[in-house]
Amino acid sequence: MRTNHEIDFRIFGEEMQCVEIELDPQETVVAESGAFMYMDDGVQMETVFGDGSQQGGSGFLSKLMGAGKRLLTGESLFMTTFTHRGMGKARVAFASPYPGKIIALDLQQMGGKIVCQKDSFLCAAKGVSIGIEFQRKLGTGLFGGEGFIMQKIEGDGMAFCHAGGHIMKRDLKPGEVLKIDTGCVVAYTQTIDYDIQFVGGVKNTLFGGEGFFFATLRGPGTVWLQTLPISRLASRISSYAGPGGRKEEGSILGGLGNLLDGDGR
Repeated sequence: MRTNHEIDFRIFGEEMQCVEIELDPQETVVAESGAFMYMDDGVQMETVFGDGSQQGGSGFLSKLMGAGKRLLTGESLFMTTFTHRGMGKARVAFASPYPGKIIALDLQQMGGKIVCQKDSFLCAAKGVSIGIEFQRKLGTGLFGGEGFIMQKIEGDGMAFCHAGGHIMKRDLKPGEVLKIDTGCVVAYTQTIDYDIQFVGGVKNTLFGGEGFFFATLRGPGTVWLQTLPISRLASRISSYAGPGGRKEEGSILGGLGNLLDGDGR
């Protein structure tokens, strides 16, 4: 038996996806501020402190502490709940903020807990708790790409995360190790051991262009990877946003390249 609200859903789209949640009367879904897309008549929206799960207690102080933890992950103090107050079925939908995919996570089948990158949570059934997960290893916190604090999603209901590009799911056997670019880790189950490893080699370190560290994930467990981290996308866009609008701007061939493609100024 689930203690969280049971919700049905459908995911639409390819590159810019949205998830449509179907609610029975009195069922509630909680979402990040700004994720809302549309809702049927009869669905009531309410802004709440934290995630509304009341996992830490129902008092004002406990709610304030729960909401305050969200600030450490770069999220808002508030979240939004959507409750079906009418009869029959009603639908509410949430959209991903940038090109990528939405991952549906059934926490009941995943040990009740998922650890994910700080900005990946989209929405979940009411009762699911969205908190913080501290990286206990110094090296992982400093060089793991996500810092010392990640998000944790706990409960036995459905939760939805989003990530950039295409999503790959890998099931790791006990002792199996996967080396990943630190920005490509979206989420993993609590049985995964997450660490970092130095790339090694002078040429790899100085000229490889892939950073100094790998993320190493050791099984057993499941990990979700993204092909386009938002940080990588932002870096590519910013490289074209400077004077001249070319990645090569400032190099010896930058001006010549502008002339050859008709962009000489």
